[in-house]
Order: sequence, then C-alpha cells, then structure tokens
Amino acid sequence: MTQKDKMLAGELYTADDPELAADAARAMRWLERYNRMLAASASDRHAMLVEGLGSAGTGATIRPPFHCDYGYNIHLGRGVFLNFGCTILDVVRVDIGEGTQIGPGVQILTADHPRDPAARAQMLEFGRPIRIGANVWIGGGAIIVPGVTIGDDAIIGAGSVVTRDVAAGATVMGNPARSRG
Repeated sequence: MTQKDKMLAGELYTADDPELAADAARAMRWLERYNRMLAASASDRHAMLVEGLGSAGTGATIRPPFHCDYGYNIHLGRGVFLNFGCTILDVVRVDIGEGTQIGPGVQILTADHPRDPAARAQMLEFGRPIRIGANVWIGGGAIIVPGVTIGDDAIIGAGSVVTRDVAAGATVMGNPARSRG
C-alpha cells in the first residue's frame, strides 16, 4: 500500500512521500492560478473549480484567496459558497452539501496526528473525513475539526470551534461549539 493509499484510507502515513509531494505541488500551482482570478467571470472560476477539485456542482463558488492541500478530496454540491480566505486541509474526503454557505476565514481540517508522542516524532499523520450537509450556514472564522459531520440545515456561529457532530437543524456556537436554543 502506498503512502497515498494509506492517506486516502485514513491510516497513518508520511506526508513527505514523493507521490504526495507531487500532488501537493500540483495543487499549489492550481491554487496560484485560481487565486489570481479575482476579476474572472463566474463561469471561468467554476471551470477552474471543476479542474482542481474532486467535484464542484453547478453554481459552486469559492472567493479567493482559497487554500487546500490537494483539492481532489473536496466535493462541493450545487450552489455551495465559500467566502474569502477559507482553508480546507483535505488529506481525506470533504463533502459539502448543496446550498451550504461558508463565511470568510473558515477552516475545515481533516488532517490529524497521533496522540502518542513517539508516533508524532516519526512525522506520521492521518485524516478523518468531514461531511457538511445541505443548506448549512457556517459563520466567519469557524473551525471544523477532523471527523465531524454537520447535519442538513444546521447553523454554526461565527468563531465557533466544532469538535463533535452537529445534528440536522441545530444551532451551535462557542469554543467548543455547543447547542444554543
């Protein structure tokens, strides 16, 4: 099993593997081009999303600057909107459901590290997928940690740190994010 296979399976892997380094370099070249498209038409930007991401539904929009690890693990539903300055660490799959709106500066982080210091010292890491349902609203500056699922129609307050799953229709906020209401 290659390091990339291990990464995609959510197993321990080393990120300095030549195949993964080449994938990351390809993503960086794509991001450089995408982030320069400030005055481009919506259709040109969408075509770039289709080129660089795993999938991007009709009308999906990401305002630059945008940052990610690989791009190919990111799947956006129809009409998804990410505002300026979002970061997605996509060492494993990230699904964002249709109609979801994500505020500026949001971080969606699938990358995780072993809790054992000896394993961390070996530069091992792993990923846990993130699923964000349809019609979710995530306020600016929120952080979504590895392995979280956010249900359809949920609201995440600005600046929240989401450390556990959020039920469909729930509103959560704070650090750590908790149900309000």
